[in-house]
Amino acid sequence: MKAVLSLTALQLLASYVTGLPLQDSSLAKNIKRQNTSSWNPPSELVTPLNEVWEHEMSTYSDPLGFRNYGFDQVIDGKGKINYCVRWDSTQSVTQAQREQVETAVRRTFNKWIGELAGFDGFPYETVDVNVVGWAVKDKGLLQGDTSGIEVYTTTDEEGIPQCDPGCGRFFHQDNDYSACAAGADRHYDQSLWLTDGFEGGAGGDWGQRIGQEYFMQNLDLEDIHILLHEMGHTFALDDFYDWTPTGQTSFIMLAGSAMKITEFDAWMARDWWRHLKSRYSL
Repeated sequence: MKAVLSLTALQLLASYVTGLPLQDSSLAKNIKRQNTSSWNPPSELVTPLNEVWEHEMSTYSDPLGFRNYGFDQVIDGKGKINYCVRWDSTQSVTQAQREQVETAVRRTFNKWIGELAGFDGFPYETVDVNVVGWAVKDKGLLQGDTSGIEVYTTTDEEGIPQCDPGCGRFFHQDNDYSACAAGADRHYDQSLWLTDGFEGGAGGDWGQRIGQEYFMQNLDLEDIHILLHEMGHTFALDDFYDWTPTGQTSFIMLAGSAMKITEFDAWMARDWWRHLKSRYSL
């Protein structure tokens, strides 16, 4: 499925896939590696990578001008990413479960960062990912101590729980969080939208949406397949519903064909970094 990725008109990269069955990471670290990689993919991946890049350049809206990819968010945040959970559910959630959610999101996000670490000047080995808020239909759904998070009961135009737009990067890509009641340091870069009965997923610069049941049942998996796929969209990677690159039949961005990030996925992400890095003062 293709729709609008952001308010600035780059298409949303979204996917609907079956619910298939995450090395924890710590604070972000600036590193310098002796063997920092350069663009030198395996020979068998050169052709399909070129095909993917040409396809993205011809089908995305302003692909090299858009400035809210996951790369932009990581660099602007100096190695820190804040999440807010949209709990689109009638189920209660314990404090322990909320901590597990944060751990799972941090682990999954850093799966992608791990593929970029050390490549062509990418400055982080890990990224510090934290859940700073939860949006719920009723505060009573949040059991236990909530003093460490912002609790929102605001809704979007469809009545679905939504974290305060005043605190969201998607709504304030100029980094002006003066309207954020919680304070700029409690803004959120992305939303994790967990919906009762939702099949498949969606992803983009705003964050990711997946089924509440699927996610909560798979919190402890090393690789949460659907979330990995949707985060790939956050890092600008495309879907492959109507075509496949030469010789590639199993990779995370080909929905349902792989359960973890593959070498091909990693090189697709690196391709974006090498084309975007000149915009940053590194």
